[in-house]
Amino acid sequence: MTSHFESVVKADIERLIPLIESALLPPVSGGEAPKLREAMRYSLEAGGKRVRPLLCLLTAESLGKPAQSALSCAIAMEYVHTYSLIHDDLPAMDDDDLRRGKPTNHKVYGEGQAILAGDGLLTEAFGILAGDAALSAAQKVETFQILADAAGCRGMVGGQSLDLEGEVLCRSGKPYDRSHLQLIHRLKTGALLRASLELGAIAAGAAQDTRSALREAGAALGLAFQIQDDILDTTSTSDVMGKRVRKDEEKCKITYPKLLGLDGARKALREATERAIFLLQPIPNPASLIAWANILSMRTN
Repeated sequence: MTSHFESVVKADIERLIPLIESALLPPVSGGEAPKLREAMRYSLEAGGKRVRPLLCLLTAESLGKPAQSALSCAIAMEYVHTYSLIHDDLPAMDDDDLRRGKPTNHKVYGEGQAILAGDGLLTEAFGILAGDAALSAAQKVETFQILADAAGCRGMVGGQSLDLEGEVLCRSGKPYDRSHLQLIHRLKTGALLRASLELGAIAAGAAQDTRSALREAGAALGLAFQIQDDILDTTSTSDVMGKRVRKDEEKCKITYPKLLGLDGARKALREATERAIFLLQPIPNPASLIAWANILSMRTN
């Protein structure tokens, strides 16, 4: 039986994915380096759930604005996310051969082109925001700052660095605790999900208190998302996930199942999801965001 939450999410996907897909490729249709352009498009076209752009658009809608008002923010988020996946798959990082059921970017185009494809997507994300005539100059400055914080050393890249350090810590047998793991997850995954909601709020012209609430909700949602990733890496299969599983254990990564056991990880997942929902409830029209919070915590890939 299809749940209410599943029905809401399915309807959101049917409405909004065509809008996202129509705007995804035009920014990388030009340029004088065809191989680089091809590599960038390869990863953008590889599919995926488009969670970050969808949450960005849904946030704008929850505040009474049309999804179109946040489209540039949504596309910028997907560019940064895609860049992070390309770099995350490189031999120097997670060394993955499969992503979304297809060979990873560096397996198709080589490590050099893959690095440049990621660099190109990251840079282009800011260009997309700069080129949005519907955003005021002040809004653009705010979106630049939030995206830079979320993607850079205070966000995703910082979390990735701590994750690499965590592998060394794990292999050495030194102790680590839940607060250390939460910090990694808050930066590595939570920062971009948090920014997705906050950018949608900026595009909608939301007041600071509303933006703060959405920022905190996004942080909780990001933590829940990464905990579920940890759980799926332990319990799922490569066929279902479209990528290699058990890699966290192979690389001696610090994860929630490893620290707390599966039952403890699932409890932490419920707590983070409940906090996200609690923080979303005061938003003017939170139904879709709440449905997504529930469904993302139950996803199987």
